Amino acid sequence: MREYTERYYIPAAAAYRERSAGKGAEGAQLVNWQRVLEQNWSSLRFGEVKVATDGGRHVFEAQVYLNGINPDAVRVELYADGEKGGDPVRYEMTRGKPVMNAENGFVYGVQVPAIRPARDYTARVIPHRPGLAVPIEAAQIRWQR
Repeated sequence: MREYTERYYIPAAAAYRERSAGKGAEGAQLVNWQRVLEQNWSSLRFGEVKVATDGGRHVFEAQVYLNGINPDAVRVELYADGEKGGDPVRYEMTRGKPVMNAENGFVYGVQVPAIRPARDYTARVIPHRPGLAVPIEAAQIRWQR
């Protein structure tokens, strides 16, 4: 019970205090952020995804077209299921150069150890906002495949 309280109830109470401060200004901003995300999520898409193995590392690059979504409102990750009942593996991909001739399209990249086959990994986009409990408060997810 103690672990549950420390892991869920205490952070939820802290988030409530933050969001209700200033007559709920932060809460209102969060609602607006969620609305924009919901309205534009269906138009978010992946373009070309490349992978190369070099010196014991897989190098992934993915084109992501965010359309009406602010790049700071999402996190692009490389994801692989856990092995032998272990936890999933997640690597944050770094936003790089814009995609040529595309509005709000960017190339995201990450290098990971080549201890697993590259086919084990897939890119995904999830909502991101400081203080937000994903997936409880924003459950959208866009998989590369």
